[in-house]
Amino acid sequence: MKAYIYDNLPGDQRLAHDSGTAIDADALGKLGILYYRIPELDGVNELAKERGYKNRDEIFVSPEKMGDIYEEKVKTFFHEHLHEDEEIRYIRDGQGYFDVRSEDENWIRIQLAKDDLIILPAGIYHRFTTDESNYVHAMRLFKDEPKWTPLNRCPELDDNKYRKEYVEEFLSQ
Repeated sequence: MKAYIYDNLPGDQRLAHDSGTAIDADALGKLGILYYRIPELDGVNELAKERGYKNRDEIFVSPEKMGDIYEEKVKTFFHEHLHEDEEIRYIRDGQGYFDVRSEDENWIRIQLAKDDLIILPAGIYHRFTTDESNYVHAMRLFKDEPKWTPLNRCPELDDNKYRKEYVEEFLSQ
């Protein structure tokens, strides 16, 4: 895992966009983001049991696996959004970027690769993209039935219960 301030320069979203300003795991933790490096699936199973994740699936994000819809899907994942559940991703192969909003509304880019696991809290604004390799194989874990419902950022979303809870717990310090 490598995290840093996103440079906001024009260009393909799949480029590194590294500003040179590093962000450490403690700073991510203050935003409610949990990071683990787990080289064996048994470790993922143990974490899932501890945190009550009952369901999982695996996704392959690549032109080879997704065909003609790949470019459209990657652009969809890159729209700023939140979820009303935690978002848990364990990278099985390849790599990609999660961008999350900092307390001052800057983007923090988190580069994840094989054996990285990230947990984003419900209510955090974020987006995802593959890197230039155009390939990531990830396990998604869920507390309940698998669902991935993005709520794209708009002014009304600030009144969302999960957004308010996130702001209260992590941004109002």
